[in-house]
Order: sequence, then C-alpha cells, then structure tokens
Amino acid sequence: MRAVTVTPGEPGSLRLVDDHPEPSSDEGAILVQALAVGVCGTDHEIVEGQYGEAPPGERDLVLGHESLGRVLEDPTGTLEPGDLVAGIVRHPDPVPCPNCAVGEWDMCRNGQYTEHGIKALPGFARERWRVQPRYAVGLDPALAEVGMLLEPASVVAKAWDHIDRIGTRAEWQPRSVLVTGAGPIGLLAALLASQRGLEVHVLDLATSGPKPALAAALGATYHTESVDELPFEPDVVVECTGAPVVVLDAMCKAAPTGIVCLTGVSTGGRTVDFDAGALNRTLVLENNVVFGSVNANRRHWDLAAEALARADQSWLASLITRRVPLDDYADAYRQGSEEIKTVLDFR
Repeated sequence: MRAVTVTPGEPGSLRLVDDHPEPSSDEGAILVQALAVGVCGTDHEIVEGQYGEAPPGERDLVLGHESLGRVLEDPTGTLEPGDLVAGIVRHPDPVPCPNCAVGEWDMCRNGQYTEHGIKALPGFARERWRVQPRYAVGLDPALAEVGMLLEPASVVAKAWDHIDRIGTRAEWQPRSVLVTGAGPIGLLAALLASQRGLEVHVLDLATSGPKPALAAALGATYHTESVDELPFEPDVVVECTGAPVVVLDAMCKAAPTGIVCLTGVSTGGRTVDFDAGALNRTLVLENNVVFGSVNANRRHWDLAAEALARADQSWLASLITRRVPLDDYADAYRQGSEEIKTVLDFR
C-alpha cells in the first residue's frame, strides 16, 4: 500500500512509498481505510527535519496525525464496517505516570508518551491503518468531508474544558472571549465559544482571504489591530498564535478574574522588552489565571466530535482551503500564505 513518510531529522526526505507494509495487527484490531489526513504546522516542522521520531527499530516515520477513515473491519464490535472514524493521536507512556494511568495522557508527567505521525508511532497518511478500540473515535456520518478537523477540534475542546474547570474556582459569569489567531485552531476555538453563547472576538493580521468572513459567519467581531489597542477587556483569551508579543499583550489584556489559555507554541531565541513586574502585579491583584494547553485525551475527543456534529457543515467545509490528491502529496506540504487547512485526500 502507499504511505507518505519522512526520515526524522533529515530535511528533504519526504516521499510517497508505494510498497509500504500493511498495518500490523499489533497496532489494533480495527482496520481502517484512509479517507484523508489534515496537514498542519507540526507536519511542516517534521518535514523540515526539526523533530519527529520513528517507531522503535525503524528508520522512517509515516506522517499524518489529523485522521479520517472508514472502518473496514472491527472484530471487537466497537464500530461497524462503513463507520467514519478518527484515531486519537497520543497514547500513554508505558510506565505509566499518574496521569497516563487514569487516561489523562494529554497531561503526561514524564514525557514518555507516543504520538501517531509524530513520536514513535506510525501516522495515518497511509492507505490503511489500524487502531485500538479505546483510541477510535466514531464520527457522525455528516462529517464525511470534514472529519479530519476532529484532531484540532479536540485541542480546543480540551482548552475550553480546562477554562470551564478553572472558572469554577469562584463565582464567574464570562461574557466575552478574545481568540488571537484565525488559523484552524483559532477558528475552531471561536466556534466552540459561539456554541457557548459568548460574545466572540477574533484577532488576526489577515485583512483579505477567507478568515474575516469565517469569523463573521460565527457572529464574531473580527479585529486586525494589536491586542493592546482593543477597546475592551475579554473575560477569556484563547491565544493561538504563539507570537511572543501577542502572548504578552494577551496576558495583560484580560479582564479581572480573567482566564488566558495559551495554545500557540512559540519559537525560542527572541527577546522582547517587557515590563514583567507590571504583568505580575496585574495577575496577582486581579486574580487572573494564565495556563498552557496542548493535545487532548479521550474525553476531549468525544466533546470535539459532538461540537463538530452540531456545527454548520458548510462552515466547517470552508475551513478546508485546499484538497490535494495523494499523487500530488508533496504539494500538500507546501505552505500557502492565505490557507487555513490543507487536506491530503486518499479517495
């Protein structure tokens, strides 16, 4: 079968293998026919050789962690042949740490987790893959064209789950949310905010392309000015850019008792002239919380599947700005300036 692979740590090693082995039954009882995989910044960084880890004893890594497939066989009876399914990316470490032991592998304490298409587990960018029942998430049939959005949606489902949990520390009635960054994570964060009935604001540099219209379709207000120029203080900030200046401004902008969730990953090596003392004073005196969030566990994947099923399917489809057939696989891993989500199509 065909599979898209890289040799981790070697830039320029991206290739389409025509004779990749069929998935081993050791990977899971459920056999899945791949329909599509989403491509994100993590994939670009792995292709560039920045990181990535092949399975033990292997040289190459199959890419793809944003999966969508259709069940071919499931002897466990968890799913039926023909069902839509996505595979959970992260698996718990073998020790396991206290969090992994209770199914919270997104909160792994020792870093020995594994991840499909990223760290020590083959990814989903292959014509057939297998998954264990506990890591198989069934999808509503309406998501046949957009189900690969489940992985990024699970990230923001976790973010909102933790925001809600932190909010219970005191009487808290949030009204407004600011989402910084209108990429897939940001727009999906805005979707979940709109489903909560909040006043949604989305901030991004783009003044053209699909982003302003997608935000407006959610009933959100779209901003292109800097965070510190905004004329309001949001109760919640979901930061999705990882840009150091935006991150710091977001921390300073939240309303008293506000919650700031950081989902964007910053690159190191950049120094910003910033008054850390003033930020500390604000956080302490206003009882604000800043926390980071990445990945998701099974509970969040299920929440994300419910959120996508409730969403306007045409809006979700508009997030996919480019679909690339498998034969043109290399084109899927080239970044475009105004793209939101690129999908590699196996159909």
